[in-house]
Amino acid sequence: MTWPGAGDEPYWGPPPTRRPEPWERGPAYGWTAPGPVLWWQPAPPPPPPLPAVHWAPPPGTPPHDVPQPYLLAMRSRDWSWWRPLLGLLLLGVVYVVAATVVVVLTLATGVGPDYAQLDLVDPWTLLFTNLSLIVAIPVVWLAWITAHSMSRSWSSSVLARLRWRLLLPYSLIALVTLGAGIGLSVLGGFLLGEEKVTGPVASFGWLLLVVLLTTPLQSAAEEYLFRGYLSQAIAAWVRRPAVGAVVAGVVTAALFSAAHLPPDVPTFLDRFAFGLAASAVVWLTGGLEAAIVLHAANNVIVFILAGALGEGVATEQVPDGTGLLFLLVSLATMGAYVVLVGRSRRRSCPETHTAAVNLRTPGTPYPVAAG
Repeated sequence: MTWPGAGDEPYWGPPPTRRPEPWERGPAYGWTAPGPVLWWQPAPPPPPPLPAVHWAPPPGTPPHDVPQPYLLAMRSRDWSWWRPLLGLLLLGVVYVVAATVVVVLTLATGVGPDYAQLDLVDPWTLLFTNLSLIVAIPVVWLAWITAHSMSRSWSSSVLARLRWRLLLPYSLIALVTLGAGIGLSVLGGFLLGEEKVTGPVASFGWLLLVVLLTTPLQSAAEEYLFRGYLSQAIAAWVRRPAVGAVVAGVVTAALFSAAHLPPDVPTFLDRFAFGLAASAVVWLTGGLEAAIVLHAANNVIVFILAGALGEGVATEQVPDGTGLLFLLVSLATMGAYVVLVGRSRRRSCPETHTAAVNLRTPGTPYPVAAG
């Protein structure tokens, strides 16, 4: 075998190859040359248009272009003013239905509490009252998913999850500050007022079990509702973040106090101050963990003492004759908790802003970690 132009020397290697030209490609290459079109034949139809390509961020991309504080977590790329409004409407309707179902089921069992008396140191009354409040947690999650098309966990913190590592240090701070404050208030009520030790109440063991198992969840539900979704919705409507945080804190504290049906001014002010303290630690830590711990520690200590000592421990109102003293001790206790949580940030290093990837400007997106 010889190759043209190679002289008389035989060539025994593989035959040379080259890429076929377009007109040489057949069906094996996915292309067929069009045949000739005569003058009496219609022109061939144009090729179909290419489908439009809709670009979307890959899964796991943060929903924010710039880092946002916890109260502005709703201001994502898809933010619209009507989304919090829709979420609040959905939250109100679904929660009323869910709470009504819980109450109806408890009454249908025949072993439920007497809601007319509303004695919260009765185990059954406290259990079903807590259950009617706990249903607010999945309702808040549903509002995030439906109205904002975001993960339900954005209601927990700037990391879109509950930061479990922060619960223990905040619990220790809450037990020290609230334990001392509530203890002084109870002692003042017995020494300065007319209260006497009448406990422990009947079924104290069952009451203790109900308090430890359901009261932390009930406290978390109220925080998800007031310091979580409601505060985030109000702050998202205000242009300036600092002003939005103040407005959200004041409004939610007033609504929180009114929702507990305070019978007098000192009780309203006590609940109002509690709401302000919870909003302050949320702003300091970038999530609900410190507020949940504050709420849960307060309720657990109060109900356990009320069950152990009797009517001398107030669960719903300031004790008679000690209103000013009780209010001052409560304010000092919550102020101390806020200060200690703020000082503990050097050790616990809580994240205060969300992670972000700026997709608004051309070029390579640069991710920013939560900080």
